[in-house]
Amino acid sequence: MSDEIESNPTADKLRGCEAALEYEFRDRELLERCLTHSSVARTRLSSNERLEFLGDAILGAIVCEMLYHRFPEESEGELTRMKSVLVSRNTCSEISERHGLARFLLLGKGLESDGTVPLSISAAVFESLIAGVYFDGGPDVARKLVERLLEDELEKSIEIEHGKNYKSLLQQLSQKTHGETPIYRLLDEKGPDHSKCFQVAAVIGEHSHTAAWGNSKKQAEQEAAHHALLELQGREIPESAD
Repeated sequence: MSDEIESNPTADKLRGCEAALEYEFRDRELLERCLTHSSVARTRLSSNERLEFLGDAILGAIVCEMLYHRFPEESEGELTRMKSVLVSRNTCSEISERHGLARFLLLGKGLESDGTVPLSISAAVFESLIAGVYFDGGPDVARKLVERLLEDELEKSIEIEHGKNYKSLLQQLSQKTHGETPIYRLLDEKGPDHSKCFQVAAVIGEHSHTAAWGNSKKQAEQEAAHHALLELQGREIPESAD
């Protein structure tokens, strides 16, 4: 019997997932359901879709609490913006890929054959596993898991949203990822001499990022660098920045 378990591909995936999460499930059937995609489930109700639904809500609540305590001086609007990034499908998929969670999914042959997992499925398994840990280990264990797995994304968000020198941050990122030093191009200016506004765009190589206005050239360059940082991370520029 033990030999059959050892050679069972599903059992191997369950153990691999536990190792990646650094958490051992007491309820192995629950873990298997967390990893069961609808493409291979007997019915949709036996897939991980309901767990994904709950995990999304649990993730949102934990992230809200993290941000509430971490940033006591921030407004509701700023906390909402940071939360939207941390619980986004892109972030969940990145975490899932970083820890190899998608490798442990139980998928139908059509999805498994090409070796790649769609972003939506990769994100969903992260959410379903949060719900699984919540049920299996309780709210405190789930909170600690989320805090640990989201720490890198939280620090990245802090750096972008609260960095005092966006130009310096952009230069570091641009040189690291593109081997280029950003330049700042003055596009427009308006207003009387004593109260001018300036429009500037950050340019990296041949690509010009979304321009920004400022009450001085230095302020406009900082805001332009902020826009470029957001775009390089695949994030939207707030409407208030237009």
